[in-house]
Amino acid sequence: MKKALILSFLILFSFTFPFALSAQEDVQKHPTCKYCGMDRAKFAHSRFYMTYEDGSIQGTCSIHCAAIEFALHIDKTPKTMQVGDFYSKMLVDVEKAFWVLGGNKPGVMTKRAKWAFAQKEDAEKFMKESGGSAISFDQAFKAAFEDMYEDTKMIQERRKMRRMQHKH
Repeated sequence: MKKALILSFLILFSFTFPFALSAQEDVQKHPTCKYCGMDRAKFAHSRFYMTYEDGSIQGTCSIHCAAIEFALHIDKTPKTMQVGDFYSKMLVDVEKAFWVLGGNKPGVMTKRAKWAFAQKEDAEKFMKESGGSAISFDQAFKAAFEDMYEDTKMIQERRKMRRMQHKH
């Protein structure tokens, strides 16, 4: 009985382990965000991963930095865009994700949070617990652009304060 249980576990592990590795493959390819330097593994719940029609790829820490990438590369067309699910941290297609704008959880690189969820129930649970409103990906991406000025000022101030603290 014990051998059968161990064998069952090993078989199950051999099938699920490769998927666990591939789920973080994007983080291995792009461990830090090109725009802000943040650790993408630490921010797996908000990270973005874009594949362009020309075959190039880019990973960022958040929708904020993905908006920067998108704006700076207007001649490149995204083939796929994926975002980390808030709870599972697995990548999900941005168009299939259920998005929440705002709420009382601090956003990544932004004052006004924009979170993605693979399951509608998870987005609803989040809104019940933390507030926010349901939106589409297009609305979330537009909000990232709308928030860019204020968010950039906020980031600059935080970094300035950190530099001043390190001097003392």
